[in-house]
Amino acid sequence: MANLWVKKSITELQSESAEGKSGLKRTLTARSLVALGIGAIIGAGLFSITGGAAANNAGPAVTISFVIAAVACAFAGLCYAEFASMIPVAGSAYTYSYATMGEFIAWIIGWDLVLEYAVGAATVSISWSRYLVKFLGYYDIHLPASMTMSPFDTATLADGTIAHGMINFPAILIVVLMSLLLVKGTKESAFINGIIVALKVTVVIIFICLGWGYINYDNYTPYIPINTGEFGSFGMSGVVRAAGIIFFAYIGFDAVSTAAQEAKNPKRDMPIGILVSLAICTILYLLFAHVMTGVTSYTSFQGADGIAPVAVAIDHMGEIGANGVVTPAYPWLNKAIILAILAGYSSVILVMLMGQSRVFFSMSKDGLLPKVFSSVHPKFGTPAKSNLLFMVFVSLFAAFVPANVVGEMTSIGTLLAFVLVCVGVLVLRKTQPDLPRAFKTPLVPLVPILGILSCVFMMVFLPGDTWLRLIIWLAIGFLIYFGYSIKNSKLNNPDKKDKE
Repeated sequence: MANLWVKKSITELQSESAEGKSGLKRTLTARSLVALGIGAIIGAGLFSITGGAAANNAGPAVTISFVIAAVACAFAGLCYAEFASMIPVAGSAYTYSYATMGEFIAWIIGWDLVLEYAVGAATVSISWSRYLVKFLGYYDIHLPASMTMSPFDTATLADGTIAHGMINFPAILIVVLMSLLLVKGTKESAFINGIIVALKVTVVIIFICLGWGYINYDNYTPYIPINTGEFGSFGMSGVVRAAGIIFFAYIGFDAVSTAAQEAKNPKRDMPIGILVSLAICTILYLLFAHVMTGVTSYTSFQGADGIAPVAVAIDHMGEIGANGVVTPAYPWLNKAIILAILAGYSSVILVMLMGQSRVFFSMSKDGLLPKVFSSVHPKFGTPAKSNLLFMVFVSLFAAFVPANVVGEMTSIGTLLAFVLVCVGVLVLRKTQPDLPRAFKTPLVPLVPILGILSCVFMMVFLPGDTWLRLIIWLAIGFLIYFGYSIKNSKLNNPDKKDKE
């Protein structure tokens, strides 16, 4: 029987990272990696989740919730940084698990990352389509409703009629555009991502700066509203519950580690990309939430969805008339927010598609998946065939499946990856303490243990159907592993490796 726990040696992994051996081009600087992280982290979640968490759970203390979530992410981020500097190859948590806990655990996490990246990209593209329709509506451009929804979705039109979806064409469009950009090259993708990041960060900063002058400090009283008697509904339990909700606004910084094999100086730049992007986004999140709950009472966001929470805040940035009605000073800002959301979603899709192809690239190189996923384009130096295959898969998913079916699967997949990376640091510090580490996770074993506990805590509070879908997904993965991967694994079948 093949060895389920066979491990890749750190020396072999470091050898794989040498320039030219993988075929991937090293084009990313520390600045590019920071932009990549910000591009993945700041999505439309910032604009929508903040208002809902404040209205239903934490009140103005939603800023404390952001701090709690950031600390939990920082634990995992520090562990990712150690691995990324020590094993600078594509594959992220999959590769780290292969080196510390063996092939079977590596397969589980690699298969699990499909949830975070491919499924996540499809889900985000569906939301991108929704916001594009809203943005075009400002200019009286109206796309047929049937062409912007899956066959399982319906919408009520202005005249009261019910429209049934056929295909979500805008969702297909954005997935195709981002996929073709990835095929063209990592350097070009990083350049476009940098422009997108600059645009959405600028809009966030404009919101903070313009809104600061309209803060009414009475809106911060009480800062932590009294609990209603229900767990998670205000009080400290509400602050913690909001932290669990808001945590998912931070998802994405781990995608930086999938680009390790395309970084110019990975040992120095990978920790910078992971930790600096997380720090910048945390600061922006705190300031954004502070302004949002300061310009109007948190109760104003109740019942709001989509971009409505931010729109409510913007509508309260103005002069109060004699009749008590506020005249918005910046009505154009709502359009800018939607534009930032479109840009934000575009970069999230780009980074998720990139992360997915790099994880499958590593799994294919190890023989666990067919060779097509590790085939590198001779001119562009990218896994073009893999990019195109995922373009088709994600496009079909986005076109015909409603977003709410697997939205939370992305979150549970990410949390599981975080847990295994933290475990990996503990294992490697015990088994190979003398290995050179360009970056060391501080306060080991405390930081990894806190990372494990915080992520498991958040997983426990996810809905039961999310766990059921994860189990079903992993079961499918087991069938593939025992039916194909274990028979083609290069570590379990050295003769296959020798023939190459």
